[in-house]
Amino acid sequence: MKAAVVEKAGEGFVLQDIDIAEPADREVLVEVRAAGLCHTDLTLATHNPGRLPLPLVLGHELAGVVVALGPRAAAFGVGDHVVGCLVQWCGACAACHDGRTYQCAHPEATLRDPARDRPRLSRDGEPVTQGMGLGGFARHALVHENQLTSVPREMPFAPAALLGCGVLTGVGSVFNGARVAPGESVAVIGAGGVGLSAVSAARLAGASPIVAIDVQDGKLERARAFGATHVVNSARTDAVSAVRELSGGGVRHAFDLVGTAATADQALRMTGLGGGIHLVGLAPGGAELRLSLPRLLLEQKRVQGLIMGAGDPRRGITRCADLYLRGELPLDELVSRRIALADLDAGYAALADPDVARVVVTSF
Repeated sequence: MKAAVVEKAGEGFVLQDIDIAEPADREVLVEVRAAGLCHTDLTLATHNPGRLPLPLVLGHELAGVVVALGPRAAAFGVGDHVVGCLVQWCGACAACHDGRTYQCAHPEATLRDPARDRPRLSRDGEPVTQGMGLGGFARHALVHENQLTSVPREMPFAPAALLGCGVLTGVGSVFNGARVAPGESVAVIGAGGVGLSAVSAARLAGASPIVAIDVQDGKLERARAFGATHVVNSARTDAVSAVRELSGGGVRHAFDLVGTAATADQALRMTGLGGGIHLVGLAPGGAELRLSLPRLLLEQKRVQGLIMGAGDPRRGITRCADLYLRGELPLDELVSRRIALADLDAGYAALADPDVARVVVTSF
C-alpha cells in the first residue's frame, strides 16, 4: 500500500509502497479517508528523539471505513465509519476501570509483541514503525479497536479526522479538565486548531468573557467567529494587563495552548483569585514554569496539566460528533485545505500561514 514514510529525521515525508499485515486478535483494518496534519507528527518527523525508530509512518488524526476485523475484534463491523485516537488503553488497569483511559498503565497492550509477532507494517521484510499505534499517513491503517470510535455515517471524513486529537483536546480541556461553568471567564492563549476548539467549548459552556490571545490578527479574527468575545494581539499589547482589565481583575480559567515558559507565566498572571491555569500545549524543547509558592497559596490558584482532553476518548469523540451534527461545533471551518498524501511537506508548510487553520489529507 502507499504510505508517507519518514526515512531520516528532518528530511520530510517520502511516498513509498509498504506492506501491511492482516488484522489479528482485536485489530481493525481501516481504509483511511482523511488524515489531519498535526504539529506533533511534524515534530517527530523533524526532531525524532529515538523513541520511534525509523523508518516511520506517522499520522494520528485519521477517519475512515472498517474493511476487515481480527478474530477477537467485537466493537465494530465492516463498513462502520471510525475515528482514530492516539490514546492507547488496555481496558484492564485501575485507571481504565475508573474511566481515566488517558492515564492507562499499560498502553502497550494495544500493540503487537515485537519479539513474537509479525510487525503491522513492513518493507522488504523489515519492520516499519507505526506512529502512536495508528500510522494514518497511509492508504490503510491497522489499529487496535480500543483506539477507534464509531461516528455517524453522515459526518464527513475531513472534519471527523480532527476529532481524535485537536478537537478532543480543546473541547475536553474545557468540559472535563477545567469544568468551565456558565458565567465563568476564560482566556485562551494560542488560536490554532486546538485553541479554536477550546474557544468553541467555552462558548458552549456559557463562559463570559472569552478572551483569545495570539500574535497573528488572522487567527484572532477566526477566534471571534468561533465564539471569542474579545481578542488580544500579544505582539502589540500586554496580554496580562488586557485580560485582567477585560475580566475585572483576572479570569477564572486560563488555557495555555502554546506551551512555552512565557505563555505559561502569562496564564498564571492573568488569572484572578482562585483561578485555574490549564497547561494543554507543549512547545518543542520543553519549558519550565517558575512559581512563587507564597503567591500561589495566597491567591489560591491551581495549576493543571491536561492530556487529550482529560476524558474518555470514545465519549469525547462521540460528544463532539453529535455537537457538530447539531450545528453547535464548527468543524468545517477548521478545514482550510485538503491535500493529497504526496503533498504532506507542502501541507505542513501551509500551516505557517495565519489564514490556514488545519490541513487534511483527503486523497490517497
